[in-house]
Amino acid sequence: MRIESRSALRIFRGMRSTFPILFFCLAGGSAVIGASAELEAALKNFRAEAPRGWSYTQTTAAEGRSTVERSDAAKPEFDRWTLVQKDGRPPTAGETREYFENRSRRSRGGTAPKLVEQLDLSKLEALARDDIRTTYRCRLRPGEDGDKIAGFLRATLIVHRPSATLELIELHNVEPFSPTFGVRIAEMRTRMTYSLPVGDVPSLPQKVETRVRGSAFWFKSLDAELTVTFRDYVRATKRTPSS
Repeated sequence: MRIESRSALRIFRGMRSTFPILFFCLAGGSAVIGASAELEAALKNFRAEAPRGWSYTQTTAAEGRSTVERSDAAKPEFDRWTLVQKDGRPPTAGETREYFENRSRRSRGGTAPKLVEQLDLSKLEALARDDIRTTYRCRLRPGEDGDKIAGFLRATLIVHRPSATLELIELHNVEPFSPTFGVRIAEMRTRMTYSLPVGDVPSLPQKVETRVRGSAFWFKSLDAELTVTFRDYVRATKRTPSS
C-alpha cells in the first residue's frame, strides 16, 4: 500500500532537522581542513540554491500530484514566488491564497541545518577517479542534539575537477533505522544534481530526487518518491519604478 503525497511530505518534514537536503536547505560551504584540495575548492564554490540574481521555474512532483512555481529574482524577497500550476492546471483563487500563506510562514521559520557543515571529511574516501571527475564518500556528523539519522547516512560527492564544481551530492542510508517510535526506514536516498558553469553562467541546480521505503507500526507503507526539477533560468534585471 502506498501513502498519499500529503502523508509522505509529513514524514519528510518530521526528518528535516537531520536530513536537510530533502527540503533544499543546503548552504554554501567554506574550505574544510584535511579534505582533498579539489574537494575543498568545490565545497568553497558550492551553492545549493540558484545564485542571487537568477530567476527560474521549479516543479515539484510526488505521488501523482505536482506544483509549478516561478521565482522572479527581480522582485522583492517576500514577493518573489508565484504559483503557476497545480496538478497540471491553473491554480484556483483558494489555492493561490493558501500558497502565499504557506510561503509567508516558511519565510518566517528558523534556519535549517547546513549539510556542508555536517560532512565529516576526517575519513574521506575516494571511490573513483578519471581524467575529469573524482567521486568521494564520507560520513555525516549529527546536525543537532538528538539527531538519530546522521549516523546511518553516507554522502557521495562527485567533483568536476576542471571547473572545481560539485556536480552531484547524494545521501543514502547504509542500514535500516528508526527515526521515531513505530517507524522503520529501509531505504532513504536523495540525489541532487547541478549543471557545470559555462562562460558567465554559474553552476545551477537541475534536479532533486528523493526516495523513501519504509513502514509505520509494521503494517502501513511509507513508500514515497519526490522529484523537484529546475528550469528556465534567466539572469534577472532589477526593475525600476515607472516614471
